Amino acid sequence: MGERLFLETCFDDLKILIIGDVILDHYLIGKVDRISPEAPVPVVLHQVEEYRLGGAANVALNIQAMGATPYLLSLVGADRNGAQLIQLLEENALRASFIIKDKNKTTSCKTRILAGNQHLLRYDRETTDWIEKDLEAKMVLVIKNLLEEEQIDAIIFQDYNKGLLTNGLIFDVLKLAKEQGIKTFADPKKANFLTYSGVDWFKPNLREINEGLGLAISDENPQLEELARAAQTINKHLKNTHTLITLGAKGMYYQSPSEEGIIPTEKRQVADVCGAGDTVISLLSLGVAAGLNVKEAVTLANIAGGQVCEKVGVAPIDKVALLREYKGK
Repeated sequence: MGERLFLETCFDDLKILIIGDVILDHYLIGKVDRISPEAPVPVVLHQVEEYRLGGAANVALNIQAMGATPYLLSLVGADRNGAQLIQLLEENALRASFIIKDKNKTTSCKTRILAGNQHLLRYDRETTDWIEKDLEAKMVLVIKNLLEEEQIDAIIFQDYNKGLLTNGLIFDVLKLAKEQGIKTFADPKKANFLTYSGVDWFKPNLREINEGLGLAISDENPQLEELARAAQTINKHLKNTHTLITLGAKGMYYQSPSEEGIIPTEKRQVADVCGAGDTVISLLSLGVAAGLNVKEAVTLANIAGGQVCEKVGVAPIDKVALLREYKGK
């Protein structure tokens, strides 16, 4: 009973700062029963249109779904999609007070066209230019003030290469976190791959490992020795404490100072992998901040990533279903 009660309540008092790129996920869902006479493409008869929170906003949604309090710092354009994203945050009871509007930016929006569960096409609108130095300084000041006002338990960098997470912003925030003893977690992309010097947890996927380090580790049959060498190379550059490499259907590899291993995934009916990385970094940070040991935190994140893959589109974790499966381990 004590362990069950701990798992159900251990995240409730946690405060997590998420810094990263927010994305508006737009879904056009219909049915297909014929091919166009104009070109060899399917004709989709419209049924449903939906907007969902993606990227760093999906991380905030997952943090909230587990009972913790997210603080989301990001950037949107002064456009219709930016307004739609802020409205979605408010509808989901997520504070938008740290979302900055930039008239020079186009809000990242991914429009996906689906026939039932079948993904037919994705159409993106965005700008990915790096933010200006004055805006970078403004964000650092906002973060500094927040860390002075609130007892933040962890900081997540959710990087989608959309221009927000500059080298300077990453460096300054990691320095502030180190000074205050706050655990840091980075979900990187190629542009900033080796920028997160001193981060506590570094969580790339296998494609990002190959791109960032110039490797060619097979996603069909990744070997423990190859993954260990990749993690050691990362540690040589970043001096990070822990590395977690997500392997898709093969599970996760983790390396820490005193242990390493591969945690396999459970067999699932995978509907969509969109947003799984957001879920993994969310639950990893919560598990660590709540006091779970390394293997427990990675196991929790692994289960969470698998569960959201059973849903179509970007969707937050179901806390009850997650804890039920985790307790059964």
